[in-house]
Amino acid sequence: MQAQELLTALLELAENAGLEVRKEYLGGEGGGLCILRGKRILFLDTAADTAEQVAHTAAALSKLPELDTMYVLPQVREELDKYDAES
Repeated sequence: MQAQELLTALLELAENAGLEVRKEYLGGEGGGLCILRGKRILFLDTAADTAEQVAHTAAALSKLPELDTMYVLPQVREELDKYDAES
């Protein structure tokens, strides 16, 4: 799976998990999951390259317990597991 396809799948997974996805310019160094006013928001840094976007998104999603009960494409699960193991 190419990096752009992986990113698209991760963002779709985030939305299916109930997260709001916001694409914002953050200078290339950021992105991730936060809670604002009780709502979970995943920020995607549009200044970062695709590989960094994948890394930040996968790291944030790997912490979500509800993904254990959702169907996740094998390639996406493999990417999430890379970051879950780092916890």
